[in-house]
Amino acid sequence: MTLTAALVALVLSTALCAGLLVLIRQQAVADTVRGLARDGRRVATSINIGALGTSIEAPAGELLQVTDLRHRVISASPRMQGRPPVGIPPPPVYDDRRDIRTCAIDAPGGDCFIVVEYQVGLGPSAKLVYSLAPEPGPLPRPLAATLLGLGVPFITGLVGYATWLSASRTLRPVGEIRRELDEITATDLERRVPVPGRMDEVGLLAASVNATLDRLEQAVARQRAFVSDVSHELRSPLTALRMEVELALAAPEDSDVAETLRAVLLNTERLSAVVDDLLALARLEADRSFEREPVDLTELTDAEVLRRPRRTQVTVLAEGSVTVHGGRSELARLLTNLLDNADRHAAAEVTMILRAEPPATTVVEVIDDGPGIAPEDRERVFERFTRLAEGRHRDAGGTGLGLAISRDIAQAHGGTLVLTDRVDGRPGARFVLRLPRA
Repeated sequence: MTLTAALVALVLSTALCAGLLVLIRQQAVADTVRGLARDGRRVATSINIGALGTSIEAPAGELLQVTDLRHRVISASPRMQGRPPVGIPPPPVYDDRRDIRTCAIDAPGGDCFIVVEYQVGLGPSAKLVYSLAPEPGPLPRPLAATLLGLGVPFITGLVGYATWLSASRTLRPVGEIRRELDEITATDLERRVPVPGRMDEVGLLAASVNATLDRLEQAVARQRAFVSDVSHELRSPLTALRMEVELALAAPEDSDVAETLRAVLLNTERLSAVVDDLLALARLEADRSFEREPVDLTELTDAEVLRRPRRTQVTVLAEGSVTVHGGRSELARLLTNLLDNADRHAAAEVTMILRAEPPATTVVEVIDDGPGIAPEDRERVFERFTRLAEGRHRDAGGTGLGLAISRDIAQAHGGTLVLTDRVDGRPGARFVLRLPRA
């Protein structure tokens, strides 16, 4: 940033210096022309009053010459005495002035000259008055040119230094943020980067970094809780399996092989269900860009209801075909989880209602006639491995992950899944799933 600013300042100051030198030279040329015109008018006045002699007074060494129309020298200033005539033709208009730049004059003081010409009188007796001076060079005022030349590196250095100070001051909080981030590890995610007092771009960056650290801390906390819950949930069926096998090995003659195998199979199925749900959660969290297609929810619901027998009576009420755009296997798992959960908690009946809701929403309601869930616990049931104390004896076959997976699938499809009261006021739970209609 400092180098860029210094280069820009160098280019601009150089251009400014060149422009000022051009203006200074133009001013010097204009001053020279004005002085020559003044001297020419003085000589012309002397001619008009008949006071012109063979020598023209030039106290400051002016270069003056008067000729006739045949270019014969009539009078001249001391420095122009003995010089050939200037020989410039008369101006095209009588009594007009003409300013000329020429390098074809034999005169002292330079190679090129600025000439101001006047014509005095008419006819053969007319006179031509020439006042001339050397043309100003590229640097007519050396002191001003020197100061301007020194100003270029001075301005460049000043801009570079100011830019360096400003950039350093601006980026100092960034360095503090970087150092703090380098020191933050997975064991101290509660630390935050310092936020500058000014909410400029750096302040907004610090706020965004702290917000990201907040989300990271929450994610790590959820991951640790998840790992703890997983180890607990897997330990129970593994412990039961180990106990059954150890009992069978301790007294093989007293154990019932068929009963032992049934117990082992039951715990194996529970372990497999937990692993399957964990894999489903991992896939949803890792990638939600699964293959999507038009899915008829009415047809899919009927297939999931008829796929295996249920403990309770399941009734499906649908207003015809309702179609959504999503993953068939994911939606099937969502419906199965809701149906299994309702079947475990219902007393005798589960009702599934499918309908279209304007403007473009598909609604699926899963209603059971069980004891229901208290309002303060209705969000907790969607947390992983959450099973309410009063329902543990009914939910012995669950993994505690079904409803969490169901909500994740709904959100992955741009929908929602909530738990509400039954509309008829009777006891029971009512899960309402809303998905965008295809």
